[in-house]
Amino acid sequence: MDSKNNEVKISKRNRRPAGRKATPLDVVWSFLQVIIGSFIVALSFNLFLAPNGIASGGVSGISILVHKTLGITPAYTQWALNIPLFLAGLFLLGKRFALKTLLGTIVLPLFVLLTADWSPPTDNMLLAAIYGGIGVGIGLGIVFRGRASTGGLDLAAQILHRYTGIPLGLAVACFDGCVIAASGIFISPEAALYALIGLFVTSKTIDIIQSGIPLSKVAFIISDHADLLVNAILHDLDRGVTRLDAHGGYTNEKRQVLMAVVGQMEVAKLKQLVRAVDPGAFVIISNTAEVVGQGFKSE
Repeated sequence: MDSKNNEVKISKRNRRPAGRKATPLDVVWSFLQVIIGSFIVALSFNLFLAPNGIASGGVSGISILVHKTLGITPAYTQWALNIPLFLAGLFLLGKRFALKTLLGTIVLPLFVLLTADWSPPTDNMLLAAIYGGIGVGIGLGIVFRGRASTGGLDLAAQILHRYTGIPLGLAVACFDGCVIAASGIFISPEAALYALIGLFVTSKTIDIIQSGIPLSKVAFIISDHADLLVNAILHDLDRGVTRLDAHGGYTNEKRQVLMAVVGQMEVAKLKQLVRAVDPGAFVIISNTAEVVGQGFKSE
């Protein structure tokens, strides 16, 4: 990296720097994240998903199916499934699920029970699937940022993965797929289709909460005028740049690839600088989810 010492570091937002111990405030905040996230999930469940019969996977989806077929309150079904799954996970997978996962396992159904009488704002299935999916995704994303989970079928999927070797993502998809398929049988095929929409929206929202909305761009530039481009980026754009050693795949000639991270509003100026210095340069610009370092946000 150049002497301006603004090398970027792409990292997961919810990971503490190596060697830093959790302070009491960190611990309290992580528990608060589990509680806040669980409340948002419960609220989204009762305002959008449950009233419209959208069983978009997981124990919450099973509780909707049970409620629709047997009339049992969803919170009771969630407790009845979550607690044994937590104990099984604790016994089979170890103590890493401990206190915060137990907290999520207990408080999520509690919040579902406490908000069960809140009036849903819409009976439109599409709106319910979209906004319910967003709400559940926000809530789960916050819980995950607290380095915990709400238990449920995620634990069952991890147990299946541990003892059968089935990829974790496939195990989760299988369990959620079974719940959605059951909703197509016991509720309606249309409800299952809306549940798929809700599940998709939830997964994308979790990604955004975990990694953030991509507001920065990373550019890779291959040029025969690397020195001139480095000077232009450093002084005209006021951004750092890294030289990467590379070899041409066809010619095997040694070349340099320049890497620079810029904000959304600086992309046009970067391309203008590159064109001015070397119109024949090869440029790749893509989104980057998170950037930490000088000139960008801090941990």
